[in-house]
Amino acid sequence: MAIDLTLSLQFAKFADVTRHRAALPRHAVTKYLKHGLLADVESAEITVRIVDAEEGQALNASYRKKDYATNVLTFDYSQAPHVAADLVLCAPVIAKEAKENKKTLAAHYAHLLVHGALHAQGFDHETSDADADAMEALEIQILADMGIANPYKDKTEVKLKPKSQSKV
Repeated sequence: MAIDLTLSLQFAKFADVTRHRAALPRHAVTKYLKHGLLADVESAEITVRIVDAEEGQALNASYRKKDYATNVLTFDYSQAPHVAADLVLCAPVIAKEAKENKKTLAAHYAHLLVHGALHAQGFDHETSDADADAMEALEIQILADMGIANPYKDKTEVKLKPKSQSKV
């Protein structure tokens, strides 16, 4: 069954916004999110907002009490069969991570959109190592299904643990 996805894609105003818009065409964001939504999801309403470091840091400080900009924040409001969530992605953090890990900006965004979609469905890598491993394995498989390389292979950044990104 095809997932009925309502997507709001928003870009804040920041210096390098054109580059980030180019890496995230609406059809690609839709594809990444639909792949990240599992079989028990019938419909979804997801807002994706791309922000600068200042907005990312303010949201992370306000909602997680962590005073730094993180790559993705997930605000989940309902889960299957109808997923409702906001995903906030911090453009400067994502660009820095992509460069450090020798990935394209688009591939890193794909990974983090899948990651955020899984958070919106209740997955949480901060609860235990087993949960983190299960979520990582699912991300790898979903991305492979789209022809995107394993984001955890040969990378320099620490695996997605609390400092990198978190469900709110």
